[in-house]
Amino acid sequence: MVNSNPITGKSADQAAQSNPTGKQGLWERIRNLGLEPAAMRGLTLVATVMMMALVLWGMSKYYISVEGQGAAELKAVVETQVVSSNSQVFMAQAVEPVTESDAIRRELNPDTVLPMRARTEIVSYTVQAGDNLFSIAERFNLRPETVLWSNRYVLGDDPHFIYPGQQLLISPVDGTLHRWSAGEGLNGVAEYYQVTPDAIVNYPGNHLAAETLGDYASPNIAPGTMLVVPGGKGEFTDWRTPRITREEPATAVNVGPGACTGSYDGVVGTLNFRWPVEDHTLSGYDYAPSANHLGIDLRGEMGDPVKAVDNGIVVYAGWNDWGYGNMVVIDHGSGWQSLYAHLAEVNVVCGQEVYAGDVIGKMGDTGQAEGVHLHFELRSDEYGRVNPWDFLQ
Repeated sequence: MVNSNPITGKSADQAAQSNPTGKQGLWERIRNLGLEPAAMRGLTLVATVMMMALVLWGMSKYYISVEGQGAAELKAVVETQVVSSNSQVFMAQAVEPVTESDAIRRELNPDTVLPMRARTEIVSYTVQAGDNLFSIAERFNLRPETVLWSNRYVLGDDPHFIYPGQQLLISPVDGTLHRWSAGEGLNGVAEYYQVTPDAIVNYPGNHLAAETLGDYASPNIAPGTMLVVPGGKGEFTDWRTPRITREEPATAVNVGPGACTGSYDGVVGTLNFRWPVEDHTLSGYDYAPSANHLGIDLRGEMGDPVKAVDNGIVVYAGWNDWGYGNMVVIDHGSGWQSLYAHLAEVNVVCGQEVYAGDVIGKMGDTGQAEGVHLHFELRSDEYGRVNPWDFLQ
């Protein structure tokens, strides 16, 4: 039996069909009014705008926008996308304006960072504890030899003479410094450092004017003036450890009281050089001929035994006046010698025959030594002072 409404006389199903309610009823009324196409466009527009807003929000949170793109540019992008896919009728109402806070803004920095200008003047540097020729050169972006050549008046060509509290002059460029003396000529000074006179005259930090210098042979430069010689090369005087042979060891009498006298003969080496200490690692300067360091500084502890690297005759045994402290030199024959410096003790004497592995002294820090280590050199009549790393085994 079908129940009917006592007032309308319609059944419940008929009432539901003629009076739709909720979302279905609303859409039915829109369709009955002929607005279904417009409503579809509106819903599509709203969905598009919401999607673009979501994408824009995600970009502002997780990505970096194109540098310099402001809020107005981002808004234009959104509006263009909306117009291309939907009717312009609803654009003004549908597009929500993008505020400046929604866009990714460039960080403001009130400070102006100026590029570092090249230094042209000589500066003074106070040596700190732990400094050495190489660390100071690295600090000022210079080659080690530049620091050494520029301070030959203080260091005397020896990198070991650096000590804390010492004042060093630091050149602005690689090369050397020259202290002008009365009677000098620019041509001669330039030739000595292997540069042209104009390289010195034209360097801005020297403050020289060609029109006031006069004759280069006798220029108007005040004695004592410190000049930068860009690209200049210095020369080293080898007065610390001359070639000392078993036939004539007395050539080292000016080196120090450890010099030997007389002439010796005896055992010769195999020219297979063993390590002089147990530790085979560097502690201090490496082999650097350009910086006048012609050996290697080997690590060890105070009193560690130092051994002969090959058979030979002791031709120097004792104190060196020029920074090496207690030193031993062994002549191995065939034009080869080995040198051991900064020893705490010397355990051999002049003319003594030694064999590879014999203890000749103890490691120390005598002379101009920065901490305990062994300064070791190998020398050949044919090749000069060679890199020990290439020969020790």
